[in-house]
Amino acid sequence: MNLLISGLAIWVIVHFIPSMMPGMKQSILGKLGAKGYKLLFTLCIVVALGLIIYGWRSSVTEQIYTLSFATRTVTIGLMLLSMILFGAANYPTRIKNIIRHPQLMAVTVWSIAHLISNGDSRSIVLFGTMGIWALLEMVLISKREGAWKKIEAPAMFREIRGLVISVVIFVVVFYLHEYLSGVALR
Repeated sequence: MNLLISGLAIWVIVHFIPSMMPGMKQSILGKLGAKGYKLLFTLCIVVALGLIIYGWRSSVTEQIYTLSFATRTVTIGLMLLSMILFGAANYPTRIKNIIRHPQLMAVTVWSIAHLISNGDSRSIVLFGTMGIWALLEMVLISKREGAWKKIEAPAMFREIRGLVISVVIFVVVFYLHEYLSGVALR
């Protein structure tokens, strides 16, 4: 569990640097330049993900709670919503006029969905931390960026195309979940 927690700590700290420690970011930029900063950021995130994945797989876990199997439908619905929100962060969509940070909201919904279906200690640590991080990050980024600049609504074709792509990715992830995470959904 220590590796999982260490990975999550690195993830959170590295992501909070631009919003909570702008002086540190500027110092690193001054020493390494923009490309060096991005490389260091990427390296830290890769290390964090490695620790999270290895820590997840090697953790001894304890069941804390178990919800009804009927909640599986809620989880699947939330995961579809999460994929749609995650996709919306990557193309012009009306969703961005309703939700300022669709990608971070996707992480929040993803974490809630997984907390509904997984009541073991490592799941609570992983999904709880990621959900709280995403919520805090939304607040910090909004504060840093100031006024919300909404976008012009895209053509309906682009909106539908983005939605279809998100649904297709959801279906692929659903069927490959066992191979990606070691947890079968069917």
